[in-house]
Amino acid sequence: MRLLTILCSLVLCLLKPGISATAPQFKVDGKVLELEESNFDSAISSFDYILVDFYAPWCGHCKRLSPQLDEAAPVLAGLKEPIVIAKLNADKFTSLARKYEIGGYPTLKLFMHGVPVDYYGPRKADLLVRFLKKFVAPDVSILGSDSAINDFVEAAGTYFPIYIGFGLNETVISNLAVKYKKKAWFSVAKDFSEDVMVLYDFDKVPALVVLHPSYNQQTVFYGPFEDEFLGDFIKQNFLPLVVPMKHETLKLLKDDKRKIVLTIMEDENEEKSQKLIKLLKAAASANRDLVFGYVGVKQWEEFADTFDGAEKTNFPKMIIWNGDEEYFSVIGSESLDDEDQGSQISRFLEGYREGRLEKKRIKGPSFMDFINSLIGIRTVYIIVFLVAMLILIRSLGKDDEPLRVGTRDEVDHAESSTAESSGYRPGEKED
Repeated sequence: MRLLTILCSLVLCLLKPGISATAPQFKVDGKVLELEESNFDSAISSFDYILVDFYAPWCGHCKRLSPQLDEAAPVLAGLKEPIVIAKLNADKFTSLARKYEIGGYPTLKLFMHGVPVDYYGPRKADLLVRFLKKFVAPDVSILGSDSAINDFVEAAGTYFPIYIGFGLNETVISNLAVKYKKKAWFSVAKDFSEDVMVLYDFDKVPALVVLHPSYNQQTVFYGPFEDEFLGDFIKQNFLPLVVPMKHETLKLLKDDKRKIVLTIMEDENEEKSQKLIKLLKAAASANRDLVFGYVGVKQWEEFADTFDGAEKTNFPKMIIWNGDEEYFSVIGSESLDDEDQGSQISRFLEGYREGRLEKKRIKGPSFMDFINSLIGIRTVYIIVFLVAMLILIRSLGKDDEPLRVGTRDEVDHAESSTAESSGYRPGEKED
């Protein structure tokens, strides 16, 4: 009887609020939590928002990131909706590294209500704080004056597109704002002056303006504002009208299934290249089923040479890329002359629509250079070693899973393949 009483008391004690039989207790105190395999799941379920740094003790980039996280942690913990920062030694707890596909160090993932999202934002403390505030901000911000609009745009920063509905009711975009909260800022302006209309280049309401501050681009949408048309506009404008090809933009393109109209030029900073980019913007506005991008050979020769862009050829040249191992040139429109480039772009697009295409494959050696530039030669050596081992094992008559090769996002797939073995260390990621 006495034993039964003790057991009942223990059960009642465990049922009291805040007491758990198995889960350790965590608190928001502004310090970076050190997690391990035994408490990882409990930590993720204890907080609505938690940023986890998957690191390795030997990683130089990880060591440089650590003080930035220490500095940001108390600021994020003090938000109305606090964000906790934690870290996990992924080199030690390899099962968790495999579960979350950690292929390089450091890797940051933001867990929102238990759901992980890859973090590609800045890693300096002040910029990291500004970036992460996005995830705990209101779905749709209500702006009641010119100064409120300016403050909102300034606070939003440059890492997400910014949608401002002028003369729109928030209910028009609320569902889409919730759906795409991870990808953009959303707001509606209730009161504004003519100066704001001039600044954001719209002449009537209702209007939805999307800003890309880091690319100094903006686009205006006048409707119709039914879900289908509005949704298409929002999805198509997560990227700017014309995308400069860089490491960061390639990561953004991996989720976009549209074909890419890629213009390769000698130097994207030259005056004639800037004029061409303006013409490409006009073409992109009328062809939203395609992504328009450009790259300068001077800026990124390895990537340009993937498409024979670095060879001695007439510049600029245009191709259609499917984001995979193939690309297409339009017969009769392989390059652009200096005269009337707008008409030549139109003929290129017309040729693409009519199917006057010549299929080509990306170049092998230069494409490997492109991969190396993203993931580092060390990781490539590891991949080559694994391929050799797989060939050896198969020669002995054992079956193994075939090596999977990446396409649009070669980096993520290549790095993920290295993380499937705990017998070596994957390459470091660049900050």
